[in-house]
Amino acid sequence: MPTADHQLATGLALGSNLGDRLAHLRQGRDLLLSLHEGPAPAAVSPVYETEPVDCPPGSASFLNAVVEIRTSLDPGQLLRQLIRLESELGRSPARERNTARSLDLDILYAGQLVIDTPTLVLPHPRMTARRFVLQPLADVRPDFVLPGNKRDIAQLLAALPPAPRVALFRAVW
Repeated sequence: MPTADHQLATGLALGSNLGDRLAHLRQGRDLLLSLHEGPAPAAVSPVYETEPVDCPPGSASFLNAVVEIRTSLDPGQLLRQLIRLESELGRSPARERNTARSLDLDILYAGQLVIDTPTLVLPHPRMTARRFVLQPLADVRPDFVLPGNKRDIAQLLAALPPAPRVALFRAVW
C-alpha cells in the first residue's frame, strides 16, 4: 500500500444523471482534488454527456469525467471517502444498482495494484467495456496500460463499438 512518501496515481470516474449534474461533478472533482498529494497538478478530463448504460428505461443522460490524483491513501481508505461524499450529496448507500444518482464516484485503478475483495476490485472490472469511462480517461492517460492488459487506454477505446453515444459537454469545467 502507498505511504506518505509514495503516492499512487489513482484514476477516478465521476458521473451524475440527477439534479444539477454539472454542480454535482464539480463538488466531486473538488473533493478529489483536495485529496491530491502529488507535486504536479492532478489530471482532469473534459466533461462528456453520455447515454445511460444498463439503467432503467427513461433514465436521464449522464455527465461523466475522470480525474487522476496522486494519493498516499490506500484504496480502501479512498473508497470510504468516496462513499461518504456520495452520501453527503444524497446518494443512499442502500440503492438499487444503476439507478439515477446525483453523484457516482468509482476508483478505476491505483497504480499497478490488483485488488479483488468483496468491497473493491481494481482495476475496475467493467471499465474497459465502457466508452463513457474510457473516453475521458483517454484525455488524461491515453498511454496508460492497466494491470493485466497489453493495450493502452487509447487502444482499448479505439476497439469499442461507437455506441452508446458519448459527446463532449464542456471542455472546461
